Amino acid sequence: MLFLQPLYNILTNSPAGKINHFALLKLIFYSLDKTIFYFLIFAFLRLCWLIFVRHRRSLKSEACVWIFAFYLILLLMLTTFRDTYFPWQWSLNFHRPLNEINLVFMKETWKLTKGASLLDFFYNSFGNILWFMPFGLLFPIVAQRKRCFKLTVFLGFLLSFTIESFQFILMTGVSDIDDIFFNVCGAILGYGLYYLIIKFHPRIIN
Repeated sequence: MLFLQPLYNILTNSPAGKINHFALLKLIFYSLDKTIFYFLIFAFLRLCWLIFVRHRRSLKSEACVWIFAFYLILLLMLTTFRDTYFPWQWSLNFHRPLNEINLVFMKETWKLTKGASLLDFFYNSFGNILWFMPFGLLFPIVAQRKRCFKLTVFLGFLLSFTIESFQFILMTGVSDIDDIFFNVCGAILGYGLYYLIIKFHPRIIN
């Protein structure tokens, strides 16, 4: 890690670092560290763009662009590019059998309800929904299109499909049709929240 290693070392050497979800703690720190690195690259490129572009966004709209970029990078690091820091470190596995992809709707999710703990079930369903709500909320603002429900849902689907595809090729997760369904539901709910905001409090994002 380039930025968070000292803090990570402090936590892992403390009693809090001996919790059962140590692997999750490592994933979060590693993903945040990579997100900071690539967000700094985005910030540099964005600032260069703002120097030369004539049409400027409002301050609130521009802030949403930066938040949206940070969110997308963090989402990809947590779900897809977990084991590598740079693209040249990727190990592509194009010869994996396609039967390792779950294409039976709700089959694996339903199995989680029969386990000893429902934590995995709630994370697999509600977690995937919550992770894509920011997409549905922020994309219309970033795109500067007040009525773009279909486009938001389609791009949410496309993003989720891309994540599942890379998880399969990079072997960094389980490719599951349920994840795409819950992700799209999250994008829809996020857009619903955006719609309510522009309807009742339009000045918040203008």
